[in-house]
Amino acid sequence: MDSRIDPLGMLGLVKGDAKIMRNAGGRVTEDVLRTLVLAVHLLGVERILVVEHTECKMASATTHEVHQGILEASGVDTRSLDFQLMDDQLLTLANDVQKVRSSPYLPVGVEVGGFLSDVRTGLLREVL
Repeated sequence: MDSRIDPLGMLGLVKGDAKIMRNAGGRVTEDVLRTLVLAVHLLGVERILVVEHTECKMASATTHEVHQGILEASGVDTRSLDFQLMDDQLLTLANDVQKVRSSPYLPVGVEVGGFLSDVRTGLLREVL
């Protein structure tokens, strides 16, 4: 979701080379899993990269700070929403990668990796 990230560029790819899904925190949600199942079975996707990035608000803010920031900016009370913030970004990334790897709807041969992108350097580091 972060506009500082160029997903294709950081992988050395060009338009049409990859399917890109983006969301806050790079989290693997039920909707992400649903989309991955479609991508693998109907669009020929063979490799899945779960990518988070440094300096991510979802990994550095508290739940209270996020809800309070939205309330102050717009007057909207979002306390009924779970923004899936991360206390430990690398542990959360490991858990999200495992969600994909253990999905019964994805074939065993699909490669799944966890990566961290550095927003300052643009470098991508495989962590799982």
